[in-house]
Amino acid sequence: MADAKTLIVPKGATGVVVFADGSAVFGRGFGAVGEAVGELCFNTSITGYQEIMTDPSYAGQIINFTFPHIGNVGTNDEDVEADNPYALGCIVRQDVTEPSNFRNVAPFDEWMAAHGRVGLSGVDTRALTRMIREKGAPNVVIAHDPDGGFDIAALAARAASWPGLEGMDLAIEVTGKESRLWKDGVWKLGFGYGLNEAGEERPHVVAIDYGAKNNIFRNLVKAGARVTVLPATATYEQVIEQKPDGVFLSNGPGDPAATGEYAVPVIAALMEADMPIFGICLGHQLLGLAVGAKTIKMHQGHRGANHPVKRLSDGLVEITSMNHGFAVDADTLPANVRATHVSLFDGSNCGIELTNKNAFSVQYHPEASPGPQDSFYLFKRFVEGLKGPVAA
Repeated sequence: MADAKTLIVPKGATGVVVFADGSAVFGRGFGAVGEAVGELCFNTSITGYQEIMTDPSYAGQIINFTFPHIGNVGTNDEDVEADNPYALGCIVRQDVTEPSNFRNVAPFDEWMAAHGRVGLSGVDTRALTRMIREKGAPNVVIAHDPDGGFDIAALAARAASWPGLEGMDLAIEVTGKESRLWKDGVWKLGFGYGLNEAGEERPHVVAIDYGAKNNIFRNLVKAGARVTVLPATATYEQVIEQKPDGVFLSNGPGDPAATGEYAVPVIAALMEADMPIFGICLGHQLLGLAVGAKTIKMHQGHRGANHPVKRLSDGLVEITSMNHGFAVDADTLPANVRATHVSLFDGSNCGIELTNKNAFSVQYHPEASPGPQDSFYLFKRFVEGLKGPVAA
């Protein structure tokens, strides 16, 4: 174990990530000046860093990017999954360069600073990734001080005292606070996001927002749905008041068992009423809990846009985008639930469906286009399977 009191800040270091045991990795800070504590995870995507930083599922986490050239295309106002970034900060290999993209509005480092997010560059991010793979995702503090004035012992103590994501309900912190009709369509080059002009004749989907990515709602619209978004805390009665044809359970951050304290009874009641249900990521885990299965904290989690998933019905392999640190324990699935997808990386469960209800879910993100369209069929399957409104 390293002695934080004896660590000397290298000359020129303006950023650092400090571990609970007192060890530290120094580099060059960028973005906001300050510090943040959270779980360190890695993401293997080579594109989409702005979407990743604004994915609410990353609340409470600091992202270590394995791809070295993060920030090279700058930022814009369209490549976001929420109004603000939810990842606490990020670690990158190369310094952020001048933007090289015609859609750029602001350099990545300026965007990070404007949103109060701390960055660290000049770090061997793949070495950090190997460490996470071997030892699991650690709690750390990331800090940026232009003068290099770091109290390593104090930062290590803060990392050690942070309770970690297990047992933490973060959906309650990132969910929208009010119900709303979703208005955006899918993005097109030169046009942006078209307005959702869905009429009453379209199947009505109520989406429960546990920390949803906006592109999920857009793809539900593309698949032919009219979408109403409700907060994570919506009750069964509030859902049914909307007279939905089906209910969507969104992605989100934190421990599904903690969010499940209030979400699972609602989902169970919806299943009892034979409401069609489709879940993604945290929504998948919550559906698993609602049918009686258990969820487990993963050693390192799955985060990236290159995860192969096998569809068990026909052996087809989908290239998927993932972002999760918890998983449904396939060994605890009840008799009326079958596994539909499995990760080819580690064999973990990536999909379930009920044999006696119209309810299914997947662990990955079919809206994220890594394949690029391997998994869009799931939205179409869900929306086309909705037959008519359910009476209150």
